[in-house]
Amino acid sequence: MENRLYSTVVSNPASLRIGLATLVLFLIFAFGTIGYHLIEGMAFFDGLYMTFITISTIGFTEIKSLSIEGRLFTMLIFVMGIGVISYIASQTTQLIFESELFLKRAMKKKLDKMDQHYIICGYGRIGHRIAKVLTDAGLDLVVIENRESSIHRIENDRLVYVEGNAQDENILEEAGIKKAKALICALSSDQDNVFTTLLARELNPDIFILVRSNENSNRTRILRAGADKVISPYDIGADRMANVILRPNVDNFIESMTRNDEQDHTFDEVLITENSALSGKTLAEINAPTEYDVLIIAIIQQTNGKIKFNPKSTDRIHHGDSLVVLGDLRKIQIFRSEMCKDDRSLAARAEQIENEDNT
Repeated sequence: MENRLYSTVVSNPASLRIGLATLVLFLIFAFGTIGYHLIEGMAFFDGLYMTFITISTIGFTEIKSLSIEGRLFTMLIFVMGIGVISYIASQTTQLIFESELFLKRAMKKKLDKMDQHYIICGYGRIGHRIAKVLTDAGLDLVVIENRESSIHRIENDRLVYVEGNAQDENILEEAGIKKAKALICALSSDQDNVFTTLLARELNPDIFILVRSNENSNRTRILRAGADKVISPYDIGADRMANVILRPNVDNFIESMTRNDEQDHTFDEVLITENSALSGKTLAEINAPTEYDVLIIAIIQQTNGKIKFNPKSTDRIHHGDSLVVLGDLRKIQIFRSEMCKDDRSLAARAEQIENEDNT
């Protein structure tokens, strides 16, 4: 936000006028200093001091009694100084107003150009984390938020946003709900999430809606309201904490697979494209663990969407199937690109997943 505001200020004509007026003010100070020296015989510093207290209207006692010429000169300095200071103040106010107006217009232009983007309702801890992951993946998104503290955070993160209540139809339309690909409700209240989901589904029947639920008992209500998927962060966190106690080694394994510091291994998904050399082959023929050092955990069939967990060596994969794999990030990428011919970006993969969920 600060960088954008700086660039706006630099390019604004008002900033140039302020600079010129400030230069004139310095010239007035020089003029007053020299004038008091010549008229009243003051030292240069005393002349500068007299000029300062005159322009600033502080009202301190004069250093010495002034002659008629000195008083007339003081009146002249006062009029010129106050005029320039008033001009600088008015131009600064105009600059701030124009800068804010410029940013709002720029934001409006970005919103108008957006298509097939993602809308996040709520920018708390969960909304902030989701936004970071999506922006890192290169997805276009708009945040809807009405809390001042969260809006400052959005501006610092340099995200496009709409200030307002997500339960307001006009706010959703301003965020481009009718052109959006997905809506992510991360509001703190389940009631607010339900109402926003109902409204969003009415405005765009085809949009993919992902909703945060605080209470598991509200899951059915949110689904009935039109959500495609409902996730409870609290249930997920509680289950994870319980697993630390009940299955500590399993939890350590999952943590090592999902964190990004010490381990390079992770879970991922790859798509068997039409040009893939693996299409029509069995897992035994592919021999991914030996040939590519990649473990195939599951096959998601394109024909019926069924998931084959821990597939057999005789299971055959086909064009359009997706594989859930586990392995080194670099080797998965090689397997994805060279053998599966799956060169989709993260954004394209997200689109594929949403299309599968909507079918």
